Amino acid sequence: MENESLLKELQALKESVRELRAEADIRRIMARYMLLCDIPLPEQGLDMAGRISEIVGLFSKDACWEGVGVYYDNQFGASFGHEQIARHFERFFQPKDPAMIFNCHYLTCEQIHVHGDTADGQWVHFQPWIFDDGSSVLRSSRLNNMFRCVDEVWKIARYRSENLFAAPLPSNWATNVPATSVLMKP
Repeated sequence: MENESLLKELQALKESVRELRAEADIRRIMARYMLLCDIPLPEQGLDMAGRISEIVGLFSKDACWEGVGVYYDNQFGASFGHEQIARHFERFFQPKDPAMIFNCHYLTCEQIHVHGDTADGQWVHFQPWIFDDGSSVLRSSRLNNMFRCVDEVWKIARYRSENLFAAPLPSNWATNVPATSVLMKP
């Protein structure tokens, strides 16, 4: 009886550690995704194709990236699978006029729920967009994402973003915006 109880406790402990590891992996995936979407890119040595490849590599092969709600349906729509997700990011990072010179992602209100080899997570997301003409906007969205463990590696299975607001900021409110990042140089 005592051995049986000990085995149950050990199994419960193993499950708790597995869940904590999954949460940590998911947290790292989200942080990596956000870093790779920042402008200027803080990671050195990645060209645009490398950046997009790194982003797409965070997703399962059958993943969906979608913008939902009145504002994001029309702006982003849905992309399914690696190829469409790569095209989505190619369009996003294409030069535009005015050019985006700064975009930094901030995540808050994290909730991660692990269910075996799947998980879901919710966040609130803020990001200032600064353009080369001095204009800026502060954007916020709510994220409701799904994750799946694929060959022992957690991947984003669905990235769903819903706009909360987009607020123009005063022109030239930000000073000292770096043209490049030197943070992660060797």
